[in-house]
Amino acid sequence: MQSFPRFYPQTLLAFMENLHISYQLHHHVPVFTVEEADKVSRNIAGEHARNLFLRDKRENMVLVTLRDHTPLDLKKLSELLGYGRFSFGSPERPWTYLGVKPGSVTPLAILNDTEKKVHLVLEKGLMDELLINFHPLDNAMTVGMASAELLKILNTQNITPRIVDLTPAAPDV
Repeated sequence: MQSFPRFYPQTLLAFMENLHISYQLHHHVPVFTVEEADKVSRNIAGEHARNLFLRDKRENMVLVTLRDHTPLDLKKLSELLGYGRFSFGSPERPWTYLGVKPGSVTPLAILNDTEKKVHLVLEKGLMDELLINFHPLDNAMTVGMASAELLKILNTQNITPRIVDLTPAAPDV
């Protein structure tokens, strides 16, 4: 098991500065649910992300980052992505594999997965947006940046996410 975390919020922000990543940082009350985040995000421009840290019965772990309003059926999602039936991991799992506490999961947490145990999936619809927002490893902050900046950060660590159209995983009406 790896020792965690490699990055903390402040070291992540310094890392981004060193890469000349353009971002906007917003401080706010800690948020743990999409409903709580909605109250905070009203005042922050851009598309807001939510993150699902999932695993299947074979212990494959997947971090799915998508628009906060994209509807999903987990069974359809697992089929679309080619995994067994998904479930949510234990509250300890985000810390063990991504170095973040529940509520602070973010695509940037994949930087802490030095053993490459977690697969990152980014929603195509989110990545098509001009400005995307997510936590910088701390749910009391939000960073906004262009999707190209996120990909630049991931690329520096040899992380290639799957960018997937998630509309086929929408629930039946």
